[in-house]
Amino acid sequence: MDLEKYSSAITLSDMEIFVFPELMYSLVLANIMSPHVWSWRNIDSFKKIQNGSSQKKFMRMKQYIMDNYEFNLDLETWGLTDKQKEIQRFASYIDSGELLKSNALFGYEGDKYYYDIDIRRHFGLDKYDSDTIPYWKTETVEAMNAFAYKPGYKTGAGECVSLSSLYACAAFIVCGIPLDDIFMILTPLHSQNFIDMADGILTNNRRVVTKTMWFNGSEISVKAQRALRHEQVTIVSHISGYIHTLYPDATIDKSSYAVLQSKLAQYLSTQTTIPAIAGFLRANPGYQKYFQICQDCHKQARFIKAEALFHYEHSSKYRVGDETFAKLLEEIADQDDHYLYPIAGRIRCDQLDEFISLTKLDIRIQSHRDKLKEFVAPYIPDAQKFVDQLYDFIELKPKLPQETAKNFVSSVRLNITPDMTREDIIAYLERMRPQNIVADLAFYAYRDLSRCDWRPYLKASVQRCPVSVANTINLDIKAVYAYLRTIADESIYDNQRLAHPDEVENFKRADGVEKAVYLANVILSRYPEEEIKISLDGETVMLDFKNESYRFKSAKNFQKELVFPSVLQEPARA
Repeated sequence: MDLEKYSSAITLSDMEIFVFPELMYSLVLANIMSPHVWSWRNIDSFKKIQNGSSQKKFMRMKQYIMDNYEFNLDLETWGLTDKQKEIQRFASYIDSGELLKSNALFGYEGDKYYYDIDIRRHFGLDKYDSDTIPYWKTETVEAMNAFAYKPGYKTGAGECVSLSSLYACAAFIVCGIPLDDIFMILTPLHSQNFIDMADGILTNNRRVVTKTMWFNGSEISVKAQRALRHEQVTIVSHISGYIHTLYPDATIDKSSYAVLQSKLAQYLSTQTTIPAIAGFLRANPGYQKYFQICQDCHKQARFIKAEALFHYEHSSKYRVGDETFAKLLEEIADQDDHYLYPIAGRIRCDQLDEFISLTKLDIRIQSHRDKLKEFVAPYIPDAQKFVDQLYDFIELKPKLPQETAKNFVSSVRLNITPDMTREDIIAYLERMRPQNIVADLAFYAYRDLSRCDWRPYLKASVQRCPVSVANTINLDIKAVYAYLRTIADESIYDNQRLAHPDEVENFKRADGVEKAVYLANVILSRYPEEEIKISLDGETVMLDFKNESYRFKSAKNFQKELVFPSVLQEPARA
C-alpha cells in the first residue's frame, strides 16, 4: 500500500488530488456510495419530474444545489501548512519545479491573468508569510451537509472541487446521466464538469452554463469562462481514468478523451451571428459606443444607441439580441433615447446582419475575419483588435493535456450504469477493488473503516488536521477531554464510517471513536514520541496516556486496539 496516497483519500486536499489524480474520481464514487444523494430522489420536486427528460431533471437539480449549498473557500476551515513541508512530502511523486509552476498553492507561475491579479492576495493568503498555504480540503457530501452546523452557515457548503464532485454524483443518481457522459476538468485554480448533454453543459461552482449562456456575455458567464480561457487544464478525470498534464501515463480511455475534445470544442465555438455579437458587446461594453439599433416604430425608423439598450437590460427581464429583444424594445418605446435619423459614426446592426447573411460570414476563417475588419474599419478605430477579440469570444480553444505526448495505459474499466441500485454499486465496487485502484481508494474517501486498513485514516488524522490542534492550543489534555465531552455524541457519517479530527472541530459533533482520535491528534502534536493506546470495545472507547484514562461512548461497534505512534508503521491488520 502507498500510505501517502491512501491517506490522501481521507484528507482530499486540492494539492493531494493534483499529485494523486486517481483521488478525484474516488471522491465521486464515495459520494455515489453515500445514501445522501440517493435520498434526493424522494424529494417532491424531483418525484414530480421522475419521467421528465435528463435535461429537465438536471436544471431542477441545479436549483436544488443552489438553494442548499454555499460556495466556501474560507482559509481557516481546514487549516494551514507550508510549502516546504508539502514539497518534501511529494518529492518522490512529482518534480518540485513543475509543482511550483502548475499548482496555485505553490505559487502558480502559469497564466499571466492570475499572476497579474496577485494570486495570494486574491485568495487572502497575503496576510500570511510566503511559505504558508491552506489545505483546502475537498469535502465529501457528508462534510458539505455538515456546514449547516457551523456558525455563519445556514445551509451546506463546499469548495469548487467538492461542488463539481457533487454535481457529477447527482447528475448520475438523480438525472440518470451515464458516467461516461460526465468529464471532470481541473485547472490550477478551479474544478468544473463538462456534461455531454444537448449542446453541452458546464458546471461552475453551484451554477451551470449552457452553450447559449456561455456566449451571452453576462457577468456570470464571463466569470464561468475564466478557468478555461486563462488556465492550462491540469487533469481530466472520467469513469474510465484520468489524463494529467504533467504525467506521461494516462489511464483515461483514449476514445472517451477524443469525445470530450470534440464535444467541448463544439460547445466553445459558435456561428457569427447578431446574438453572438450582442453577447460580445455585453461582455465588452467599451465597443457598444460604435453600434446602433434600427427599430421599426409605426412604419418609421427609429435609432437607438447600443449602450442605451444594454443599460435598459439591467431593469428588465428581456435582453438585447435574443428572442426576447422585441419585448425589450416594446418596454422602452416611450423613452427619450430614440433618434429619427441614423446616428453618425455608428454601425447599424440591421446592416451588419445583412452583411453577415450575404457573405455567410464565419470569422473562425481567416479570410472572413479580413472581410469583417474591412466592414467595421470606418467606424471602429482599431478594427483589427475588435475582430481579434470577437474571434476569441466566438471560438475558445482550451488548453487540454495533449494526448500525443501521453502513453495511454490500459486498465480494468469500471462499468457503473444508471439502472444499478446503490447496493448494487457498492457490491460491484467491492468486487473491483483488487483490479482497480480508483475503486479501492473510493472506500477510503467513503471513510468505511469496516472495509479499510486503518493506517491511512489514522495517518491523515494525526498528521494533517491542524485546526483541532490550533483551536485547543491553550488547553491542557484534561481540558481538551472535557471540551470533547461537551460535543454532541453524533457522527456526521453513518454506520462504521469516521470523520477526521478537523471535521469534528468544524462541525462540533462526533462519535466516541472520532473523539478519541481527535484527542490523540492533540496529544501527538505535543508529545510525538509518547505512546497512546486507544481500545475500541463496542460501545466503549478508552484512550490511555501517561497513566491517565479517557473514556468515550460509541455507536460504531468496533473491536480494535490502536497504539500510537507505532500503528502508523505496522503492517495492515485484518
